[in-house]
Amino acid sequence: MTEEGAMRRNNVLLATSRATNKQTAAQLAVRAGLIHRFGSGLYGFTPTGERVRQKIIHRITSEMESIGAQAISLPQLQYRSIWEQSGRWGRFEGEMFTLTNRDGQEMCLAPSHEEGIVSLVDGVVRSYEDLPLLLYQINTKHRDDHARNGLLRTKEFTMKDAYSLHADADSLDECYERVRAAYGRLFDSLGIEFVVVEAENSVMGGATSEEFVAPVETGTGELLSCASEACRFGVTDEHPDWDVWNRDSSLKCECPECQSRLVRSDGIEIGHVFKLGARYSEAMGLTIDTATGSQSVIMGSYGIGVTRLIQTLIEQHADEDGCRWPVTDAGTVAPFEVAIIPLEYESDGEIRDTADRLHEDCGPQNTLLFDDPAQTIGERFAESDLLGIPQKIILGNTYRETGDVEMETREGQTQRVAPDALSTIQLEGG
Repeated sequence: MTEEGAMRRNNVLLATSRATNKQTAAQLAVRAGLIHRFGSGLYGFTPTGERVRQKIIHRITSEMESIGAQAISLPQLQYRSIWEQSGRWGRFEGEMFTLTNRDGQEMCLAPSHEEGIVSLVDGVVRSYEDLPLLLYQINTKHRDDHARNGLLRTKEFTMKDAYSLHADADSLDECYERVRAAYGRLFDSLGIEFVVVEAENSVMGGATSEEFVAPVETGTGELLSCASEACRFGVTDEHPDWDVWNRDSSLKCECPECQSRLVRSDGIEIGHVFKLGARYSEAMGLTIDTATGSQSVIMGSYGIGVTRLIQTLIEQHADEDGCRWPVTDAGTVAPFEVAIIPLEYESDGEIRDTADRLHEDCGPQNTLLFDDPAQTIGERFAESDLLGIPQKIILGNTYRETGDVEMETREGQTQRVAPDALSTIQLEGG
């Protein structure tokens, strides 16, 4: 028996594969044992992948709560009536899953929750004094999309969606900028390179929206982005003037904000912020009392594709050996922060005793001890790199000769350290 919650290779489910052919980011996520494909557009998360997903969710939750957002949970299954009120029933271009229940009533799996949020606050929010509000949830969404590109286009996915309610446009503008800034901090903390592009509101309605787009080799659309790290300007192939941008980019056109050159790549939309105005409140009759009478509530909507962030991180940082999870000032979302790799792990002996002690000292819930005697030392190194574990502690020949362990980063930087100096592990940048 091992201590409860301890991460040991011999008793945790690691669904890694030894396949070494060139792979897409989604295929690498499968090979690393993070996800399992159940069919077209349907993926499940293994214990390892769920650790990554939950760390990202925790990071999002912390950022949302830091700007005063309150957590809610809305039902995925909704009746047709509120979607008829908003005018969006049937407007999702065939992407909405619909059904008829046993009582003959039409229902849907909500692809977004603007209607749901109006229904939630209707009758509770009555006065301008009850506003502003910023409400968010992180849960499953369903869209009958054309499945492709792994986690980027799926029929079921995890999303963070937030909604703000206001008495006036100035309040909406302030909240919009606050959420927009929080998104920037979040993506920086995850180590994701991104730009911000003007976007169309399309089926969401409203007047203004922007997308946060990550430049990648293989994404969901074409992107031109500023080469300057200090500039976040970008434009996608969904922009109405894309043909002009696309033509001019071949002439090495300049960024309109900082005059640096624009770089061509694919892009992944990872976040979207909308100023909805009174689009939904007017349609659904959500009003508040003011000093001068009654008026419709003004709204904003803000989304992050949680599962997309996993594939985005792999797209931007993976190498030929496997996943690489950035280590920033906020830490890392790697499934394990540290791997302890002994040359051998026998039934007894000094190496085993030291490996067990280091595993406990480093935090057994977030440190993977390679204790499976069936694995060779090479297989342990390869699996650690495939998982993208940022830090290895190696008990090999150096330990036998000098008593020191070797600390090696995922990038291959090494140093020798006495085991007693490893009571706590501080990741670079953490």
